[in-house]
Amino acid sequence: MTELPDSSEERGDGKRNGRSRSPLLFLGGAVLLGLALSLLLFGGNFFGPAAETSILQQLPAPFGTAKVAELPAASIDLLEVGDTAYNFYLSDLDGQNLNLEAFRGQPVILNFWATWCGPCRVEMPALQAAYESHQADELVILAVNDQEAHQDVADFFSELELTFTPLLDQEGEVSRLYHVFNFPTTYFIDEDGRVTAVHRGVLSAEQIETYLAATLNRS
Repeated sequence: MTELPDSSEERGDGKRNGRSRSPLLFLGGAVLLGLALSLLLFGGNFFGPAAETSILQQLPAPFGTAKVAELPAASIDLLEVGDTAYNFYLSDLDGQNLNLEAFRGQPVILNFWATWCGPCRVEMPALQAAYESHQADELVILAVNDQEAHQDVADFFSELELTFTPLLDQEGEVSRLYHVFNFPTTYFIDEDGRVTAVHRGVLSAEQIETYLAATLNRS
């Protein structure tokens, strides 16, 4: 007759094997827990925060012209008076692709706004008045709307009877390029493409004329 193994011996072997594996299981669990904590603390990078490498993606430049947006986001400086304004490409309400450098030789008011912004609505008539009174100076006003629908922008311009140029910043990238922290924000740019003034907040008619005096090189 074949002798069956003693069940107590099997249980004893199992216990011994379990005890021999338990330190390894504990060590493996600790390693996995450490990795999980590292991912939470460092945002998915075990070796620390990743360097900023994102590239601002603007609309494609027409006719193969180089894109402005090949500026690493981390390297973009806050523009100050005397700096050359950053170029960009955006579409107007007619779908025409415009770029800032195309207006070199003309004074430009670059206004960042949104339809929901109360102060923006307040200053728009003053911008329109300045636009009309400075036609002889070839003043350009580019009103960069932040991430709103084409129809909303068109309705707003129609309601207020604005005749300067609205641009659609559908991804908000030009606002980021110009470090727009609040709406409205306005840059005044002279005919050489240099920033002459930066105003954050609502503009009065008097302020617009003061900034334009410097932009047009008038005393």
